[in-house]
Order: sequence, then C-alpha cells, then structure tokens
Amino acid sequence: MRADTAFEKVIHYCQTTRSDTWITPQIKSAYIQLHHLGFAHSIETWSNEELVGGLYGLSLGRAFFGESMFNLASNASKAAFFTLCAQAERWKFSLIDCQLPTDHLYSMGAYTIERSEFLEELRLATKHPNRLGRWRLDPDLWSTR
Repeated sequence: MRADTAFEKVIHYCQTTRSDTWITPQIKSAYIQLHHLGFAHSIETWSNEELVGGLYGLSLGRAFFGESMFNLASNASKAAFFTLCAQAERWKFSLIDCQLPTDHLYSMGAYTIERSEFLEELRLATKHPNRLGRWRLDPDLWSTR
C-alpha cells in the first residue's frame, strides 16, 4: 500500500476502467493540479510493483472527500479504502465522504447521515489545518492491528 506515488495513474484508471465516467479531461486536469497543490491525494494498492487498485480524493482539514476508486485485481479498491480509513483514523480525521451510497461502500462499513449532521461534521473537520503536500502512510500502519 502506498500514498501519493502514482496519483495521475490512479485518476487515469478511475477514468478509463468504467464506461460511465464523469471524469472528463478538464476534471482530470483540475484534480492533477489540486494534487500538485497538496489538496488531492491517492491511496494505491500495488502487487509485484504493479498498480492494481486505488482511490483518490480531496482533503480539507480533517475531512477526506473520496472522488473515485478502481480495481484491476479483486479487492484492490477495498484494500485502498481500508488503508485510507486506518491512516485517517491515526491522523484524527472525523469525516470520510464517500458521496454516493452504494452496496460496495456499505459492505465496508459506510453509512449515510442526515445533511444537518454532515454540515456539522464538516464545520468541525475544517477547523483543523489542511494536511497539505505528499501523503506518506505510517510504516507501522498494519503492524498494530
């Protein structure tokens, strides 16, 4: 598992592995720019030095807004999501916004909240400084679990 080592590849696979993508060339370019500014991040699943899954999104304060995920190997996007959750917990993030409720996300523990609760969580999360720059996963992230 890695973070921010192949952001452009992750967004490329998110764009091209589905036929019904919303990721236009303009949106892709904007997120790449946000990555260079330190706001957009990727969590990547690697197997034998090959990128096989991942996700990307935006971070503001202690909130992460997941934009898209992909997998080329079974459960690779799940591994990226679980890794994001574990690292975000260590960094004391209070909100991971998955945006669209899906059975896939529900199977990993996601749940819906009311708009008023979301806005309050967002208000509290964005009181904290942004975690700008390249993210690095804690090397012992899985050794204590």
